[in-house]
Amino acid sequence: MQRLKKTVVMVGMMGAGKTAVGTALARQLGVPFLDSDEEIVRAADRSIPEIFENHGEAFFRARETEVLARLLRAAPSVLSTGGGAFLSERNRALIKESGVSVWLRADLDLLWQRVRHKSTRPLLRTANPRETLRGLYEGRVPFYSLADLTVDSVVDLSVEAMAQRVAETLALRADVLERV
Repeated sequence: MQRLKKTVVMVGMMGAGKTAVGTALARQLGVPFLDSDEEIVRAADRSIPEIFENHGEAFFRARETEVLARLLRAAPSVLSTGGGAFLSERNRALIKESGVSVWLRADLDLLWQRVRHKSTRPLLRTANPRETLRGLYEGRVPFYSLADLTVDSVVDLSVEAMAQRVAETLALRADVLERV
């Protein structure tokens, strides 16, 4: 039996598997799974594309920080964040103070395969979405590399197996996951 001592915050690019792997990890650890984007949608009573369109990215990012702070104060859980959340120095500080960040690292080709047919990605609504994704990727990797832990996405591993890899990585940190 294992006990989670602090919230595990999944960070990384859109399409890295933060929600899918995070959900499976929460199930394996017997803790709640939360998604910061879902919490923002619930609080704002509108979709993320609507928030971006009506209020802009700066407004969305401010709400994101508020939601992260609230969720990190709650009981330990697995928390998936939007791809841009970890870029904020304030968000990184909040996460470091109360949780542990796990970067699900995936290469650009894998990310593109996963997101190219999705219409729910407001930042990819451009003339050349693959190049937009490449620019986001190159700009964000230096921030993601600041995460406490890194777990590489493996194309042919199931979601459950990826969650197990994350759990094994967390088990290396007694301040995060303890055997009881």
